[in-house]
Amino acid sequence: MTVLTVSQLNFYIKTLFDSDKNLRSVYLRGEISNFTDHYSSGHLYLSLKEEKTVIKAVMFSDFAKRLSFRPENGMTVIVRGRVSTYTQTGQYQFYIEEMQPDGAGTLSIAFEQLKKKLEAEGLFADEHKKPLPLFPERIGVITSPTGAAVQDILRILGRRYPYAEVVFCPVLVQGEGAAQSLTEAIRRFDSGDLCDVIIIGRGGGSVEDLWAFNDESLARAIYDCHIPVVSGVGHETDFTICDFVSDLRASTPSAAAERVSPEAGEPERLVKAYQQLLTDLLNDRIDNEKNKLEMISKALAYHSPLETIHNRQLRLDSISSRLNAAYSFSVERNRSKLSNCASRLDALSPLRVLSRGYALITDKNGCITSVNDTEIGETIDLTLSDGKLGCLIERKISDNE
Repeated sequence: MTVLTVSQLNFYIKTLFDSDKNLRSVYLRGEISNFTDHYSSGHLYLSLKEEKTVIKAVMFSDFAKRLSFRPENGMTVIVRGRVSTYTQTGQYQFYIEEMQPDGAGTLSIAFEQLKKKLEAEGLFADEHKKPLPLFPERIGVITSPTGAAVQDILRILGRRYPYAEVVFCPVLVQGEGAAQSLTEAIRRFDSGDLCDVIIIGRGGGSVEDLWAFNDESLARAIYDCHIPVVSGVGHETDFTICDFVSDLRASTPSAAAERVSPEAGEPERLVKAYQQLLTDLLNDRIDNEKNKLEMISKALAYHSPLETIHNRQLRLDSISSRLNAAYSFSVERNRSKLSNCASRLDALSPLRVLSRGYALITDKNGCITSVNDTEIGETIDLTLSDGKLGCLIERKISDNE
């Protein structure tokens, strides 16, 4: 009796699977579940299932990197590969070498997935779109040197806007290396600041022919480019990732050339319009400054030293007139008061009394008001209205006597 180890049994079973020609190249259709993407190794681990049946599967990085779309849970795919076992677990599984979506095309799935991813990151946002220059001095053109697109672009630019310099960068527009060639052209224009606006595009073709313009690296290069980019890829019904991320999408390369170039007579028309606008603005400015000057002149005249002196003189004259009037009024009023006082004093004057026959009696001691103030034989003076009399007292008669 032969006793086998577990590893020997697993290896034997693996040999049986690997030697079976029917299991070396198998096509399967199934729904993806339990999908795991090992970013470090690049291997894809998943299960393929139908209603009640499931098989584990793996797609190693060498095959996974060839995919043009990203597998997702719930996606129905058709895969080609081989059936074998993993000796460490003894479990058989499907080793996928090729994969494509079932139903919709692979490129269509890849396009929608990349579009959704970049849109979520904001690469298509309107606020990032740069305006096109009104009169570009240099126009960059990125396309194939042998296609009809470059001839259409040059013809339209020469007819509409011959003033601009065309900077042409020949590139591959389809096939292997086309996406890298387009990306490098965008970065070359951007790093060297070689133009004012860029046209990138090609003529019409199948989805496969236009696929280089759906490259993620190209989309990010356009997004990072500080020069405005106009995309003109294929025909009006063709859409690429390049169209969405560019600052402006034109339906064809010819339309792109028209969008970046004004009509031949447009510069002259705009120059005349701006000339008239500047003339109007200048006249308005002159009128405004003239009005300001008049206002300043009036203000200066009002606040000038001579005007101030003149105003002060007028004020001084007014004050002087008022002072003279007040003085005259005061003098007249005091004169009237003086006259009244003089009349009253005159009425009370001793001379006025004396004129009526009275006399003022005085002696050496002053006024005599009583007979008792005199003596017999004393000399006294009588002051009359027109002079004095010296009198000798011979007798005194008192009222009591």
